[in-house]
Amino acid sequence: MAQKVAVLGTGKIGEALLSGMIRGGWAPGDLLVTARRPERAAQLHSRYGVEAVSNAEAAKAADTLILTVKPQDMGALLDELAPHVPADRLVISGAAGIPTAFFEERLAAGTPVVRVMTNTPALVDEAMSVISAGTHATGDHLTRAEEIFSGVGKTLRVPETQQDAATALSGSGPAYFYFLVEAMTDAGILLGLPRDKAHDLIVQAAVGAAVMLRDSGEHPVKLRENVTSPAGTTINAIRELENHGVRAAMLAALEAARDRSRELANGNG
Repeated sequence: MAQKVAVLGTGKIGEALLSGMIRGGWAPGDLLVTARRPERAAQLHSRYGVEAVSNAEAAKAADTLILTVKPQDMGALLDELAPHVPADRLVISGAAGIPTAFFEERLAAGTPVVRVMTNTPALVDEAMSVISAGTHATGDHLTRAEEIFSGVGKTLRVPETQQDAATALSGSGPAYFYFLVEAMTDAGILLGLPRDKAHDLIVQAAVGAAVMLRDSGEHPVKLRENVTSPAGTTINAIRELENHGVRAAMLAALEAARDRSRELANGNG
């Protein structure tokens, strides 16, 4: 962990990553941050004891650069960084939909680039970060990315060709669950429960179900069958979900998210 790491464009996800690294044992003195607003930079320095620098200074000083700006701002950031990034720097991108080739074309020849799609549960150390190597990235570079992102959850290596699917499934995934909880809360109110009680019931059901999925080793079909007794309440609800095409709608939704990720990768913002 003696290598110096810079987080560029430190917003919510960048700050969660920074915080996770420090909890994981990284020394604040080995970490640099950049932020668009001076008051934000001062806040990060005060909160974590890390040095706030300019993007150019970060590029010159850090061994690993983690770019966490929004996808639409990435081109401008790379234009600013390119004169200052030697080819031996590891560049990690956290921008949805942007392929490693986009970075390789704008940086020095041979620069190793790793693409990471994480998600908002990074804010509570329960992220899934999907990691892919660019043309010049080695196994050691992937390991370094895993060491960084494991501070905020789990990591998974996939070929870059699978990143759009991972974005649709995992990057956007928390929103689908929030949408489902919202709908179930409304249903609870319709059935006569106060909103706060409906919310608490559903959230704990979701947490319990997620832990069982993670820890039991059982297939989700088996877990669902364990709740679904013959001629009972659950099978009646499942029948209505199937009658209304919920499964088909989920398949179509994830395909739409994947297609949008592909559009972003092709520059169709």
